[in-house]
Amino acid sequence: MCFKYLSKVLRHHLRISILCFILGFLPSSVLLAEPGWFSFQNGGSNTSENAVEIGQSVQFKKIWAMELEGYGQSSPVVWGGTIYTTAVLGKNKEKCIVAAHELVSGKKVWSLSFRNPAPRESTVYVSKAAPTPVVDSQGIVALFEGGLLVSISHEGKLAWQRDLLDEFGELSSNHGLSSSLEQTQKSVFVWVERKEAPYILSVDKKSGKDNWKASGVGATSWATPRLLKVGDSQQLLLSGGGHIMGLDPLTGKKLWDFVGVDGNTVPTPMPLRDGKFLIGATTGGGEGGGGNPAAFNGVIKVSLAGQEWSVDYLWHCEKATSSFGSPVEMNGLAYFVNRAGVLFAVDASKGEELYSQRIASSMWATPVKLGNALILPCKNGIIQVIAEGDEFSSLGEIKLWEDGGTEGQRGSFGGPVLYAIILVEDQIIARRGDKLINVQIK
Repeated sequence: MCFKYLSKVLRHHLRISILCFILGFLPSSVLLAEPGWFSFQNGGSNTSENAVEIGQSVQFKKIWAMELEGYGQSSPVVWGGTIYTTAVLGKNKEKCIVAAHELVSGKKVWSLSFRNPAPRESTVYVSKAAPTPVVDSQGIVALFEGGLLVSISHEGKLAWQRDLLDEFGELSSNHGLSSSLEQTQKSVFVWVERKEAPYILSVDKKSGKDNWKASGVGATSWATPRLLKVGDSQQLLLSGGGHIMGLDPLTGKKLWDFVGVDGNTVPTPMPLRDGKFLIGATTGGGEGGGGNPAAFNGVIKVSLAGQEWSVDYLWHCEKATSSFGSPVEMNGLAYFVNRAGVLFAVDASKGEELYSQRIASSMWATPVKLGNALILPCKNGIIQVIAEGDEFSSLGEIKLWEDGGTEGQRGSFGGPVLYAIILVEDQIIARRGDKLINVQIK
């Protein structure tokens, strides 16, 4: 498998080099754009462009497992055969780490360490390197909850560095910062939703300077900014307890503010088509959940009515609710996973529930789409694959680690947690706090 994948990489590099030579601009280093995973939830698609199709059953093979320095709750990202991760280390998270590993072998290529501008006791109640970075042809941009924002080349050289704490003040939040980065070709969006004067920045990737700075939502949120195509343009969605805002990503101007939602503090909006997006809402007053949280899970549409923006639900769920992960849509079905680990499959056009099924455990991550199947990354380390369709059908599962114990000496709520999975062709890269695991799907 490793040689097969490496062969694909080399062939792709060769094709790009020949094309660039013909056009007269052979680059100094040819970087592979695909296969890859470029940001949190891969920009809301939550799948890989080169994902494989699978049959009536699936088998798994562990390729490698790699211990990471420090601990992190962020998703890995991949570019050109390299996996990038973030982590923090120390009793008070004094050190922030960005590392690069080979996709084929897991071998560490390089790592850079930075001083945390705002050390804070490392407990299970606050985030630990939760924001997922972004990666593109220029390199990787990473954000840490202490206010550190860095840009690093693919070779591991620092391009620029910023201390948001020094620039804009304390990043006060009860449970830390977990909003991941969103990106366009030229800009990266940094959202700091704090108790006072929350803000969002558009930062030029090349220079590290601000394009604009705008006010945040002003409500509790651990969600991530999300770009949504509306007509011929894009809008930047910010979802926080009680309402969702739409901004112009070029200027930061607020276009609309929708207040007909509750419990939306954790799931990130997931783009569909024609200005529509899936929204997830959680249960429980501590996260803003209302008396009927299912009514706030569903599909919202943004459209232009004359000179004003119109924003409203197209449908609400009857029973389905969300947890830490976001809902996803695949081939006409919308999937929600609640706190108890129950999967709901809903008709994405009308909201009618097709089935509900308890899965291996609750989930802290978001399901990943695999062509004609859905990958369920359960919190306890079980990865379950189910078939698309109106009825629940399990195609197989794998247990990434044994139960019991803690994650080294940095355990989270009694044991290891599967925080995220990403998909690169026929490989699942799983992130637990202290480890990366590569699993081939067969």
